[in-house]
Amino acid sequence: MTTIAKPRIQSIDLLKGLVMVIMAIDHVRDYFHYSAFMFDPTDPTQTTLPIFFTRFITHFCAPAFSFLAGLSAFMIGKRKSINELSSFLLKRGLWLVFVEIIIVNFGWKFDFNFTYTNLATIWQLGISMIVLAGLIYLPKKFILAFSLIIIFGHNLLDNIHFDGSYFWSMVHEPKKFEFIEGRTVLFGYSLLPWIAVMSLGYCFGSLYDATFDIQKRKRILNDLGIGSLVLFFILIAINKYGNPVKWTNYGDTTKTIMSIFDVNKYPPSLLYLLITLGGTFLFLANAEKLKGKVVDFFCVFGRVPFFYYILHIFLIHFIAVFAAEFTGFGWEIMVSMPKFVTRIETLKGYGFNLITVYIIWIVVIALLYPLCKKFDAYKQNHKEKWWLSYL
Repeated sequence: MTTIAKPRIQSIDLLKGLVMVIMAIDHVRDYFHYSAFMFDPTDPTQTTLPIFFTRFITHFCAPAFSFLAGLSAFMIGKRKSINELSSFLLKRGLWLVFVEIIIVNFGWKFDFNFTYTNLATIWQLGISMIVLAGLIYLPKKFILAFSLIIIFGHNLLDNIHFDGSYFWSMVHEPKKFEFIEGRTVLFGYSLLPWIAVMSLGYCFGSLYDATFDIQKRKRILNDLGIGSLVLFFILIAINKYGNPVKWTNYGDTTKTIMSIFDVNKYPPSLLYLLITLGGTFLFLANAEKLKGKVVDFFCVFGRVPFFYYILHIFLIHFIAVFAAEFTGFGWEIMVSMPKFVTRIETLKGYGFNLITVYIIWIVVIALLYPLCKKFDAYKQNHKEKWWLSYL
């Protein structure tokens, strides 16, 4: 029984770690690549293929992690009563919302006045957990239907607008508001599809029961992965539904390819979720038997994702402060900034090429690995400490 459980959990940790490491590419690009301050990296009319796909590959991170958070909630629930699991999800969700507002936003901006608050990845994970804390009392079939209806149907709401509505922005249409003079909040990750992704992951938890046949699980995940990608390309060919902005034939192969894969993340469109969750299913289906030092390396990050996430933001930002200072722009441009795009003139000329961005990314991962490994060992050796489950 033990030999069966180990690779199952390891394959999940492997995917968590892989998406954590890939995610850092985009965050390094945010602070160091010259294009980050000038144009949208997915805009076919301005970007290049390497810049586009540097951004595109990180699209897989948030959906995979949200899905795995739901799957992990189911696995935790096997050791708890339903009331205990609900309480845990509620408390952890509230904790994550606090972390997003205070710790993560400070890490991104170094702004002690908190003049600009972006409610993003950690926020949506927290709210999704709070909602899941209630959903788990419902029959599994209802949760699955709820998840699929939202994922496949939420783009029907794209043409509905409520100007000035905090609630609508929070659930479906990302916008920023100046809720108090001098203080702005951006609902960057609209909640509706993200809640459904986590609840879908919860429904998949039973596939990882110790008694579930490994080959059957592999077939199910492969079929779902392939099916998701096939549906993605069918909807692309129809070009009528699944993304707020339809792709364009630019008469240029490279630009047209980028337009096709320029799927909407804010909020995550059906096309965005089909290609990212499709990739997630395929990876989970075929990663269970992977072993070796490379797998162990990524699993370290996958076992301490929250710890890694917080550290990587602060580390990248600190390095950016020094980079700005030593390239003649002054460290001040990297402190208390409301948003990069509002400081284009100040930041004009700052930044590095894509190769340098990847080198900095490798350095960041190399610096974080020993810290994450030590914290992972501490967690493994102190499972009796309840507070570690919140980190």
